[in-house]
Amino acid sequence: MQAMHPDDLPRGPHSALNPPAPPSLPQPQPSRRDFLKASAVAALAAGAGLPSLSGAEAQAGPGAAAPAGSSIKDPYALAGRFNRFLRVTDVTDGLDAVGRADLTLLDPAIRPLWMGMKFWGPAVTLRVVPTNRRMPVIERQDALRQHAIWEQMGGMHAKLEVKPGCVVVTSTNGARECGYWGSNNSMAMQAAGVAGIVTDGYARDTDEIILQKGPVACRGIGRTIIPGRVELMDVNTTVGCGGVMVRPGDIVGCDWDGVVVVPLEVAEDVLCIAARIAIDDKKARRRLYEKLGRPPDETVDWEAAAEYFKDLL
Repeated sequence: MQAMHPDDLPRGPHSALNPPAPPSLPQPQPSRRDFLKASAVAALAAGAGLPSLSGAEAQAGPGAAAPAGSSIKDPYALAGRFNRFLRVTDVTDGLDAVGRADLTLLDPAIRPLWMGMKFWGPAVTLRVVPTNRRMPVIERQDALRQHAIWEQMGGMHAKLEVKPGCVVVTSTNGARECGYWGSNNSMAMQAAGVAGIVTDGYARDTDEIILQKGPVACRGIGRTIIPGRVELMDVNTTVGCGGVMVRPGDIVGCDWDGVVVVPLEVAEDVLCIAARIAIDDKKARRRLYEKLGRPPDETVDWEAAAEYFKDLL
């Protein structure tokens, strides 16, 4: 059979040489975060005087990590704003509003050791893993050197450095019972200005931690020490804690309801939304207080909260 020359092929609207155009795919809808960034850039171009966004920030998607050294995000200053008038639940509602629902709620088993504990601060992270070696049997005279011996054996691969106002987040990667935080080292963190300690592992000496009002949130209460059980591998690296990604600088909050992480790149939006939610709640509960004849307390002082957050409302 003689092959047809291309010029002899039919040239109808849907012929082999004129195939139908593929169906157009739906374009992704811009997110709220994209809208806010685009609005900020447009306002700046119009001379509104808003904080500038770099090109990388303006183009980044809603899940992009905050650029290192970003000039518009000071995690310590932001955490200070979260620390006044806001509950974990207010911030959780704010995270829902920016599309992070449930993604940054630590396992509810990770709880503060005592009621009334509250803190917010940028994360300083530790990655701890179960060890695969034992401590040697020691002599009596070495009883106080167990941690030093473990360090000499290479059990501590990194050194923790903290900054006043930070929250130390410790990922233990499923280690068995080990009281990584106790009454002594947690109090040393307090003395260094640390706002709080969160671990998905255990704390020990908890009678003293509670007596000292040590800001420790943990999964459980343990009895054992570090040597021969876990090794500190890294500090200030991305970790998973309580089923949640935590990066250095992300804002971590805790109260009796549990622990939540606010990714730094959405922290400003979450703060604005959570402030409105908190003030509205305080107003509503104040009216109920009055109806019940209950004297007002600081939890319904919506005027003070509104004054504090007036630049965000």
